[in-house]
Amino acid sequence: MAFVPTMGALHEGHISLIVEAKGPNTLVIASIFVNPTQFNNPSDLEHYPRMEEKDIALLEKAGCDIAFLPSISEMYPEAHKGHWDYGLLSSSLEGKFRPGHFDGVLTIVKRLFEAVSPDRAFFGEKDFQQLAHIKRLAKEEFPSIEVIGCPTVRESDGLAMSSRNLRLSAEERKIAAIISAILFDMKEKRADFTPSELESYGRSQFELASGIELEYLEIVDQKTFAPVADWADSVEPIILVAAYVGSVRLIDNLML
Repeated sequence: MAFVPTMGALHEGHISLIVEAKGPNTLVIASIFVNPTQFNNPSDLEHYPRMEEKDIALLEKAGCDIAFLPSISEMYPEAHKGHWDYGLLSSSLEGKFRPGHFDGVLTIVKRLFEAVSPDRAFFGEKDFQQLAHIKRLAKEEFPSIEVIGCPTVRESDGLAMSSRNLRLSAEERKIAAIISAILFDMKEKRADFTPSELESYGRSQFELASGIELEYLEIVDQKTFAPVADWADSVEPIILVAAYVGSVRLIDNLML
């Protein structure tokens, strides 16, 4: 059985997970649940897009067999979330700027895994640090579940697909595409810089971009999330970024 957890407001990125999960004689379950415990900003939770009827139709068209739409009372019979500390993985980047966020994510993933008991679970790589947490959770607490990361799906202008993109105005939507453009530019220039120089270059490009407020941009090792000091063969570098366009917080990443 394959499982695709979502928070709804589905786009082509979600559908690609359903397609990837679907195989011969494979039952695919997708959940839709806007998880309150992973939101740091109450306004973000309030304005998160919800469109269940459209989502269910998209799941059916993509070949999903079962849509699981639990209520808050089912997932949280008691107002409690767990706590996980995976060292640097949990304290850096999203963990630093959104304290408690990953505890909320892992709490709901754990409860969904317990409810569905899948053989495989599929997640997008756009939320790369989140995916790393879920893989660690599965390894330690659900060893029978294989967690599979799938490549980020992008719009034609490079913007990573996200449900939050629906909250962007037409002008903000144009501005948001600058985020991925800077990342791809950095990748092209990798050979010209050291990792720290490349980080500085990327940040300078965000400073020049009107309408974007950079929260963080770092190059880390995919395996350890430690900062990358040099381009050693043993390192698997990835750029991770978070930025605001208007009131909408967007994240992206690019493997180097």
